[in-house]
Amino acid sequence: MSQLITPALVDLDLTATTKEAASRALAERLAAAGRVTDLEGFLADVAAREAQMPTGLDGGIGIPHCRSAHVTEPSLAFGRAAHGIDFGATDGPADLIFLIAAPAGADADHMTILSELARQLMRPEFTTALRETASAEEAAALIAPGETDTETEPGTEADAPASEDTAPARPFRVVAVTSCPTGIAHTYMAAESLQRAAADEGVEITVETQGSAGFERLAPGTVEAADAVILAHDVEVREKDRFAGKPVVDVGVKAAINRPAELLAEARAKAARGEVAAPGRASSAPLDRAGEPGDHFGTRLRTWLMTGVSYMVPFVAAGGLLIALAFALGGYEINGAPSVADHFVWTEADSWAALMFQIGGAAFGFLIPVLAGYIAYGMADRPGLVPGFVGGAIAVTIDAGFLGGLAAGLLAGTVVMGIQRVRIPPVLRGIMPVVVIPLLSSAVVGFLMFIVVGKPIAEAQDAMTTWLGDLSGTNAVLLGVLLGLMMCFDLGGPVNKVAYAFATGGIAVADPTRASLEIMAAVMAAGMVPPLGMALATTVRGRLFTPTERENGKAAWVLGASFISEGAIPFAAADPLRVIPSAMAGGAVTGALSMAFGSTLRAPHGGVFVVPLVGSPLAYLVAIAAGTLVTAGLVVLLKGRRAGGPDRATGGGAAPAEAPAEERVAATAAA
Repeated sequence: MSQLITPALVDLDLTATTKEAASRALAERLAAAGRVTDLEGFLADVAAREAQMPTGLDGGIGIPHCRSAHVTEPSLAFGRAAHGIDFGATDGPADLIFLIAAPAGADADHMTILSELARQLMRPEFTTALRETASAEEAAALIAPGETDTETEPGTEADAPASEDTAPARPFRVVAVTSCPTGIAHTYMAAESLQRAAADEGVEITVETQGSAGFERLAPGTVEAADAVILAHDVEVREKDRFAGKPVVDVGVKAAINRPAELLAEARAKAARGEVAAPGRASSAPLDRAGEPGDHFGTRLRTWLMTGVSYMVPFVAAGGLLIALAFALGGYEINGAPSVADHFVWTEADSWAALMFQIGGAAFGFLIPVLAGYIAYGMADRPGLVPGFVGGAIAVTIDAGFLGGLAAGLLAGTVVMGIQRVRIPPVLRGIMPVVVIPLLSSAVVGFLMFIVVGKPIAEAQDAMTTWLGDLSGTNAVLLGVLLGLMMCFDLGGPVNKVAYAFATGGIAVADPTRASLEIMAAVMAAGMVPPLGMALATTVRGRLFTPTERENGKAAWVLGASFISEGAIPFAAADPLRVIPSAMAGGAVTGALSMAFGSTLRAPHGGVFVVPLVGSPLAYLVAIAAGTLVTAGLVVLLKGRRAGGPDRATGGGAAPAEAPAEERVAATAAA
């Protein structure tokens, strides 16, 4: 580090009182030395980095830093402030300030500076000497005593005798695939979490996100060079055979969000033991497998239902948004338009509205069959698809609705599993999956749906629809409370999905009742509250949250506005006893107000972007704002009343306060 700092870059009497003023004072020294070409541009880059995550460390240390196009060479300026400056550390202000400047794109230089500085900060005698010295020359010499003294230490690899067999060190290489049922939130959150953890631990990682927008395949050379593979997924990973012969860590997508460092460690361990995945033997996705033998029936049932609902969601979004746009363009009477195959005028808005309505209606026609088919798929794998789809189509034919789809899927899965248990002659095994199982299972499920269970279910569905249509006043408000609680209980989990599927099933008809439209509005409004509430809480009381949570709070604004309840998961995972009750309270308030205001919605997704399609839109926004305020207020209250002050337990990219300085510096720089 002898070339990084000179006595001219040291200020032992830093009079600044804020981190902005301190950064400016030290940056002016860098500019005077010709190491910064544009002072204001460089300070803007420092401020942008500081906004991502505070750079204060325990022990009275601040390390503002950035990569900037206005820096000519890697440099370090040091300042000592007698009264301390707040850089966001948990234990108070910093009196030792290190401003690190690296040229744009010089990631290796940047991390080298941090690594070298971290080794120094681990020594108590180093920080003590910096606080006691009266000479800028001595301070510069302490920080940069010379390469031979600082680059190697007793006990490090440099002291070991060189060996001809020792290969040049290279980072551990990992490729990863992330995917979730909707391909929106968890997919990309998991990828970001893995990348941050890999950066902290010096692991080279390349992530393939199999999201809703498709995916760009990992390059074959990248897969070949990888030491291990991490598959974080809740639906089947496409083209999984690419990873045969590699050590594979196969987990659900939430594991990558909540414990990425553990997954990287497990990948290292498997690689060290030589455990590899055999071709064709990779495990199914967590949502696609029928359940482990030791799972309780309730656990397996929930998994099966979640599989069906997860595959149904894209049809809901596509069909519902098309229908909502059709109504916005052509009015509610557009549902009576003739088929666009017989009558379509390119210059008429009504023709385009009718086109969108009829395409959306076609997409909605798949909801119940897809639900039933993939419930059966979750139970019996691919042989369950045919009877499941057939049973779901019959449920539509007899007006059994959402409940009929659930029953058809469970019946189909059960029938196929029963057939698979029957011992058959070897000569027939080849035709079982393509002829015998589809034939027998479809016949049995069709008989049961048409003759035995279909009619009672259809009558129950009709009774429920009639009851909903008669709801008014207090009853409607109570229903809004219940739906709000369900939407916010598990943030995209089974309970949330049940409420959402209940709402979308009500509008998945040509002429939904007003009660069904009000239910859809209440469900979407309540689902937006948890991430919006957490985003507001991190904004107004940031000190109650970790740096990583404050970063997640910024993203939660967008996720909440887009009706992605999963945006609140990082907060709930870190502090469930405070976050989940707060979210449920806010959701209940929003659901109740939405129903009380009589807001209606024909679109099953879209968040604030479909507010123009909402009946009573201003009242609807008031309901969302009220729930957001309730959630944020309760979270702030509960976190603020904790014994011992704010809980700043680290997670994600934040390093523990008691961690060695080198680890804390690296974690702080990772963002």
